[in-house]
Amino acid sequence: MGRSFSTETTLLIAHKAPSKPALKFPLGLVPEHVRPYLELIRLEKPTGTILMFWPFAYGLTMATYHVGLPLSRYSAELAKCLFAAFILRSSACTVNDIFDRKVDAGVERTKNRPLASGRISVLAATIYLFVQYIIGVAFFYLTVRGLALWVALFQLLPLFAIYPLLKRVTHWPQAWLGFAMNFGFITAWVSLTGHLDVPLLSAAMAGCWCWTMLYDTIYACQDIKDDVKMGVRSTAILFGSWIRPLLMLCGSILVTMLGVAGHVNGQGLPYFLLSVGGTAAHLAWQFMTVDLEVPSSCWENFKRNGHLGWIRDFIIIVLNVDNWFIVYISFVLFFP
Repeated sequence: MGRSFSTETTLLIAHKAPSKPALKFPLGLVPEHVRPYLELIRLEKPTGTILMFWPFAYGLTMATYHVGLPLSRYSAELAKCLFAAFILRSSACTVNDIFDRKVDAGVERTKNRPLASGRISVLAATIYLFVQYIIGVAFFYLTVRGLALWVALFQLLPLFAIYPLLKRVTHWPQAWLGFAMNFGFITAWVSLTGHLDVPLLSAAMAGCWCWTMLYDTIYACQDIKDDVKMGVRSTAILFGSWIRPLLMLCGSILVTMLGVAGHVNGQGLPYFLLSVGGTAAHLAWQFMTVDLEVPSSCWENFKRNGHLGWIRDFIIIVLNVDNWFIVYISFVLFFP
């Protein structure tokens, strides 16, 4: 009798259906038929939106320092930058997944995405994309004017639509993404100052481009084996054994260009010590802790780049309020 009960219990445990993983916030708050649409824009993975936001915040903060904008207005403008980053990232993820649905189905990490798994039709995703475009165009039309409007629309519409196509024809899709992710700097700068400062914009964009090359190459290291199998190209595949030294080169150029941009904008010594120096320290910490052979380490390092923006951007404006607060932020928040 005891043996029979034990055998039955063992069989029940063996045949018990595996429990589903807990849903990430906010997916568990919405009906099941709505979840794929939130997953499509990666609402449960905010790192991409944060990385899209930082170039806006950087451009706005540099412009704020340049024109002496009051902090009260700075806060309102920063909120606009956050929504702009959200709608840009959402539409970028949607158009990327429409083009990449077949590739995603063959990659372990992405095979459960809504389009790759068949939970959303291509038609539904396309309609969803155009709704996002309409919202984005309306938002930029109402919040920015002149050249800044055209820069914003250029980033929203063609830049991110081209990116997924480049994965099929070149090993340098990250190079294009470097421009696409960081055009928000130009939008924010021009919308506040009303003019193009070519030396400053060139230095800042070069630095931001290297930053995107750095973190997106690390991101691509997660999928090298599957990407080779599916015929997808990336700088992670191209660089091969040279990945780490070339990433260090990108980081060095980023720090250098931060310094150049600060010099052109007339920043003071605290900016160079804390913003530029803090960025250099954070990058050194990343290089010492990332294992490019381990996908989970690559993902963790990718997320850490979302923390990096705090050092680079907000130091500039908060320096005018409380230097000790900046020191606390730099050395406590950014090295979790």
